[in-house]
Amino acid sequence: MAAPALRYIRIDRFGRFHDKVVGPFDDHLNIVYGANEAGKTTVASFVGGVLFGWEEARGNRNTYKPEGAERAGSLVFDDGLTLTRVRNADGLQGDVALVEDIDRDTFRTMFSLNSDELRSLRNTTDTTAKLLTAGSGTGSSPAHALAHVNERLAVFTSRAASAEQSIPKLLAQRADLRAEQQAASEAADQFRAQDRELHDLEPERAAMAERVAESNRVIEALSSARAALVALDAEKAKLQADTERLTRTAEAAGAEAEEAEAAVGPRLARLSTADERALRDRLETLGTRQSRLAHAAEVAEANYVSSVAVYEALQETADAEEDRRRERSKRRIQVAFCVVIPALLFLLGVPLFVEGRERGSLSTMAIGAALTVFAVLMVAGGFALLFRPDKEEDQRKARFDDAHWVMVQDKKKLEACRAEEDQFSAAVARELAEEGLTNTGGSLRQARLLLDEAREARAAAALCRQRQQASLARRSEAQGRLREIAQERAAALERAGLAPDDTAAQVDEELARRTLQREGLLETLESMNQRAGELAQVLAQAETERGFDRLKIEVQEVTTRLEEAKADFARLLLAKRMLEAAIATWESKRQPEVYAHASRLLALMTDGRWTQVALTPEGTLQVADPLGRTRLPVHLSLGTCQQLYLALRIALLTCAENVGRSIPILADDILVNFDATRRLGAARALVQLAEHRQVILFTCHEEVARTLKKAAKQQGRPATLINL
Repeated sequence: MAAPALRYIRIDRFGRFHDKVVGPFDDHLNIVYGANEAGKTTVASFVGGVLFGWEEARGNRNTYKPEGAERAGSLVFDDGLTLTRVRNADGLQGDVALVEDIDRDTFRTMFSLNSDELRSLRNTTDTTAKLLTAGSGTGSSPAHALAHVNERLAVFTSRAASAEQSIPKLLAQRADLRAEQQAASEAADQFRAQDRELHDLEPERAAMAERVAESNRVIEALSSARAALVALDAEKAKLQADTERLTRTAEAAGAEAEEAEAAVGPRLARLSTADERALRDRLETLGTRQSRLAHAAEVAEANYVSSVAVYEALQETADAEEDRRRERSKRRIQVAFCVVIPALLFLLGVPLFVEGRERGSLSTMAIGAALTVFAVLMVAGGFALLFRPDKEEDQRKARFDDAHWVMVQDKKKLEACRAEEDQFSAAVARELAEEGLTNTGGSLRQARLLLDEAREARAAAALCRQRQQASLARRSEAQGRLREIAQERAAALERAGLAPDDTAAQVDEELARRTLQREGLLETLESMNQRAGELAQVLAQAETERGFDRLKIEVQEVTTRLEEAKADFARLLLAKRMLEAAIATWESKRQPEVYAHASRLLALMTDGRWTQVALTPEGTLQVADPLGRTRLPVHLSLGTCQQLYLALRIALLTCAENVGRSIPILADDILVNFDATRRLGAARALVQLAEHRQVILFTCHEEVARTLKKAAKQQGRPATLINL
């Protein structure tokens, strides 16, 4: 009858899995495919944990224990057979007969394989002998094997014997009594264990209560730190913004002060009140002198303008005299004409007079005489006008010369005043330049205005400097407060047990983690309280139990009756030794078959590169190639070494059919170090193993899954693919 096979893996709580079911699995080859971190190794570790107990936390190893909860789950086999484990103390629950033919070491060495486990096979000879002995048909119990091979002890071992001293009957009776006693003892032990558990639970409950109180204190501290952190961070952000604003204000005030000082020059910007007063007095003195010089120049200019006006007026008068002279010239011309005309008239009248006298014409003579007389009169009048003297002309010339001399004198005086004024202006300009008043152009008025502007600029600069100092002072206060905030923040975080530079988000994360941890602690405390109540109730009922004492007396009676069979037990022990010798002889015959099978598998995996697996006389494993050249495993490559130990395991598992008949072979990515050709050969070997045993191979590589399915298809075998 075929042994039950694993159908489902039901994980209640293990690692990151919760209420997870993996399956269904086939009787032969099963491929569980999943990406990295999908939980393949977790599932493989879960199977071993259910069968032989959860791993205890040692060092930094991952034991897959969920926080605040116990690991728990089941393995479901054919016909509804189930193996369940919650706590190691409770042991394996369910159909434990499924694991009676295998122990923890054999499972870990032969049934739970990974790439690291394939690098060696510890105690190769012992493991081979153990598996071959178990697979020889005698079972895993030496006493049971002895009962089957020793016919001489049939009377003592036959359950059909009716004798009162029949060992099987006595053994059965004692076994039944001991079973009952064991059950009663286990019940008593369980009561005692429960009593110890109750007493042990009290300090654990107290410790758990303290942990809950401590968790509450930490959460309260974290909440306080978070509130302080939020307030301090908000104040810090505001102060940082104020610091930046005050820095900009100080820089702007400094720039305005420098701009105001630059507008009037560095010397005027640094001018003190006393120096300004002295400079203004000096400007007043210079202004007074400049006013006097300007007044003198104005007077000289007025005199010069007056003399020029007089001279120009006389000059205009001289121009009128010229007109008169021209008039006189004209008159002279007229007089000349008066002379000429009279001369003409004379010349005309004399001839007329002579001609009239000659003719005796009175009229002609009268005309001629009249013309002559008129001509003489005209000549006389013209000469009288021409030679009449002019006394006013001499007076006008004298006045003109005086006016010209006065004008020249006033001009020289004006030029002297202006030269003095220019020299003074130049001196003023030099002095103003020496005093830093270069931009005034030598103007005292502009100098006064510039001094006024400088005073205003100094006042504005002083105000800007005050604003700058005030901003810097406020910034210094803000920076001091920022340092205080940093210290307060670090102190708050330190009180909460956090790093000084943690953020509010990290505090929130820690608070959430602590809150979740507290919930787990509260749940555990509640579970402890509930367990304590259950134990107290059970122990109250246990006080009335008396069956264990009765069973102890009955067992002692049966034990006394078994004293008579001591000689038979001595022979039974001798027979056992003989049986062991016989088994060793049988093993020596079967072991070559294992290595022959391993050699065929290694040749299949390495494509004929290595064809033989054997033990040296010293018991050391070695391999050989077709030419007979041998090599130890340490001298093989990683992939070839893994192929060697995989071939040896498959050969052992194939031959040892009665070991772990219901336990599947778990292989966790054991083909990753093989090339394509050798991976296909290893896949074929696994398919051959799957003909005899259930194989579950976990992998995250699609090509490995494809290779296994291809090998199964080539050999006409089924292959079940399960996506994790």
